[in-house]
Amino acid sequence: MDEASPRWVNLSTTRPIQPDTSSYAVPSRVLQTAVAAASNNGTAAALTAMNWQYDTKYSFMIFLHFTDFVHSQIRQFDILINENESGPKFTAYNDTCYLIPTHVHTESYRAAGGKYNVTLAATKASVLPPMLNALEIYVRVPYESPTTLPQDLDAIMAIKTEYGVRKNWMGDPCFPIKYAWDGVKCSNASGNTSRITSLDLSNSSLHGTISNDFTLLTALENLDLSYNKLSGSIPDSLPTLPSLRVLNVSGNQLSDESLCKNYTGPLIFRRDFDGSVCNKPSPSPSRNKVAIIAISVVVPVLVLIVLLLTYFIWWQKRKPIVQPVPTHGSTRDPEPDNASGIKKSYGYNLNITENRQFTYKELEKFTNNFKKFIGQGGFGPVYYGRLEDDTEVAVKMRSESSSHGLDEFLAEVQSLTKVHHRNLVSLIGYCWEEDHLALVYEYMPQGSLFDHLRGKNGVSEALNWRKRVQVVLEAAQGLDYLHKGCSLPIVHRDVKTNNILLGQNLQAKIADFGLSKTYLSDTQTHISVTPAGTAGYMDPEYYQTGRLSESSDVFSFGVVLLEVATGESPTLPGQGHINQRVKQKIATGNVGSIADSRLGSAYDISSMWKVIDTAVMCTADSTAQRPTMATVVIQLKESLALEETREKGSSNRVSRGSDVEAMASTLGPFAR
Repeated sequence: MDEASPRWVNLSTTRPIQPDTSSYAVPSRVLQTAVAAASNNGTAAALTAMNWQYDTKYSFMIFLHFTDFVHSQIRQFDILINENESGPKFTAYNDTCYLIPTHVHTESYRAAGGKYNVTLAATKASVLPPMLNALEIYVRVPYESPTTLPQDLDAIMAIKTEYGVRKNWMGDPCFPIKYAWDGVKCSNASGNTSRITSLDLSNSSLHGTISNDFTLLTALENLDLSYNKLSGSIPDSLPTLPSLRVLNVSGNQLSDESLCKNYTGPLIFRRDFDGSVCNKPSPSPSRNKVAIIAISVVVPVLVLIVLLLTYFIWWQKRKPIVQPVPTHGSTRDPEPDNASGIKKSYGYNLNITENRQFTYKELEKFTNNFKKFIGQGGFGPVYYGRLEDDTEVAVKMRSESSSHGLDEFLAEVQSLTKVHHRNLVSLIGYCWEEDHLALVYEYMPQGSLFDHLRGKNGVSEALNWRKRVQVVLEAAQGLDYLHKGCSLPIVHRDVKTNNILLGQNLQAKIADFGLSKTYLSDTQTHISVTPAGTAGYMDPEYYQTGRLSESSDVFSFGVVLLEVATGESPTLPGQGHINQRVKQKIATGNVGSIADSRLGSAYDISSMWKVIDTAVMCTADSTAQRPTMATVVIQLKESLALEETREKGSSNRVSRGSDVEAMASTLGPFAR
């Protein structure tokens, strides 16, 4: 505290402080103490919380923690940064903040002259003077150091995940040098990147086989895996790494075959056995004779089988050709101009027995020559149709002008044929002919969530708060299934209100898997791809790095939650992103300034805050701070329960005043 400020007094309480569940919570013993201005003479009463000079190259995040000890009078004050810069306004009413912790914070801020002054100034309405329980300052240090080569970073992160390494493995493995990972040594930086040259994981309780990810560390010179519980064989390509000089696998349960190998070159191969198992006698002549007889019998049989298979394939080719269905491979080839060229280029042949293959003539028939247009996507126009059994369908045709081609078609077919969930749209069939690509879905008669929030023609349709929460809950369940319910995680990559479709009774289903990506193994932490998605919904970290993960979908879903709560578009000209707009309003503590005005007062405050709180967590800048979709589902279930209770008449009427208690956990980033 600044001694030059008006006099201040120490306050304390022995009453228990309510638990703080936010990520920046401070100990309750700290919150049981505070300082306050000695008097409150109108607006003159103020408390200078911080006043100091610092190097201008640094920026700061300033956190102020509050818990009121008085519940009989109003305490209200503004937070002013550098006097003339109006910060967030914190309003504390005794009926909402008594013994309840909350905090406010600045975004990353750098004062032009390096001077910082934070003042708490009482408002005219305040009876009590400003008070402060705790102050924290985070310094954002300029990061100008080199970084680890991305390929090495991916490999070491995969190793960390596979073995659950319990070390200080956080941040960049090599830099800053003072905080390099335990057991990791790196080369001198070249071109602002460094390579991992030594890895010591001895006595690290590693279980399982030796991962192939070690072979991706191509600059590795020393690898020590001794005295763990590794079994199986040594990957063939590991000892042949171009720079590897020492490989220590002593003290494991590796196969004799791996340990008996002799490697040429300068490699020092350390193992803990005497080599006797490698000196087995050569097979006896009688054994050789048996082997020769066995070979003379087996080889003719194999030749006969090959001849029979060849004849069978030739006979099959004489039959009329049924168009094959493509399967999305792990590599991407250049996209041909038409489906015929595509088939020759890709050579895909996947039998999808669950889905029906339609001809283009059949599509024309059951859509009545594509008479009823019901929507437009990146893939192309969507038409209404009715099958011969009266099943209503939506037919998504690929237009010639579409930027999405075979890759998106393949991704969608692959995703929808291997996932089945009540909150994922169902694929009924497909068409793949010379010049026609089409997907046939179940028809969703209520359109999209976007239509209900803003309407196809800018006129929104009625969707109360309970229905909104129900819709996003069901969508979250579908997304959670993609991330954790499949054999390998699937990242949707284009989550938005347009891609949440509504069926009868407003049941929500995730649609449009054209940009989806599937992990190649359980140990992957991300997929490196060229960023794609929809502006306003795309995860900024994924956009900048090209590293796609389930967390990228979580960010997009957080934007959807903010849309549902506010009724606003993700981006508005001159007003920035919805995430920043909502964060600015959160500091006021007034849920009415955030909630969609069309809802009126027909919502439960706590239910609304829980959705907003969850959205803020989902849209955190760092992927590490975001929740999983499973956590999001839990939060939305609680929000729905609160709103359903209100609808039954058991909840208090919405107040448009300060709602600091309900918003306490939303303020500030989540770092602890």
